[in-house]
Amino acid sequence: MSLWTSLSGAQLYGYLGQLAAGALVTMELFLLSFALAMLFGMLIAIATLSGSRITEAIWRVYASIFMGVPSLLVIFLIFYGGSAMLTAVLGDLAPDVSPFGAGVAALSIVYAAYIAELIRGAVGNLPRGQFEGARALAIPRFIMWWRVIMPQVMRLALPGLVNLWMFMLKETPLVSLAGLHDLVGAAKIAAGATKEPFIFFIATALFFILFSGLTLKIADALEIRLERGRARAKA
Repeated sequence: MSLWTSLSGAQLYGYLGQLAAGALVTMELFLLSFALAMLFGMLIAIATLSGSRITEAIWRVYASIFMGVPSLLVIFLIFYGGSAMLTAVLGDLAPDVSPFGAGVAALSIVYAAYIAELIRGAVGNLPRGQFEGARALAIPRFIMWWRVIMPQVMRLALPGLVNLWMFMLKETPLVSLAGLHDLVGAAKIAAGATKEPFIFFIATALFFILFSGLTLKIADALEIRLERGRARAKA
C-alpha cells in the first residue's frame, strides 16, 4: 500500500508540518552556528597573527584538538559531559544542556578552527605593504583590520568559506543523534510511523540539495560583485 493511500489528508498534513518545523530548527541551528564560528574564527585569526608565542602555542593545541576530533564526538562530549560538569559544579541549580545548545557550541567551536586557519592563510597572501601603510598612517588596529585587511581577506577566503558552509550544513543533522528534533529527526519519526522511509528521507535530501544550490548561486553572485569592486578600485 502506498503512502498516498495509507495516510489520510490530515495525517499527511501533520507529517509535512513536522518536517517544516524540523527544517526551521535545522536552519536556526546551522545559521547560528556558522555566524558564531565566523565571529570566533576571525577573532582567533587576528589574535594568533599578533606574533605572540603564547597565543600561537594555544592556537596549535586548539587546532590540533578540534580539527582532529570528529564533530559528532564533540557534540556528545558537550551534550553529556557538559551536563555532568555543570551538575558537579552547581548541583541542583545546574541548567540542562539542550541538544540545540550542545550542537551550536560544538559546531561553532569546531568550525571556528577551520575558519581561523582559512583567514590566517588569506592574510598571509596579502602584501606586507598593506600593514606597513596602515601603521605609517597611524590607523588604529581595529580600523585597520575592519576597513583595510578584512575586506581583502573575505575576497580571498570566499571559496574556502563556501566550502566550509557546505560542510557544516551537511554535519548539522548529526545533532539529531543527541536528541534534537530537527529535519532529519522529524523524517525519522515520520518514516518509522508510516513505514515509508524513502519518501521522507528523499524529501529531506531535496531540502538540503535545494538549499545548497541556492547557496552556490548567492556565492557566485557575491564573488562577481567582489571582483567588480576590485576592478573599479584598480581603475
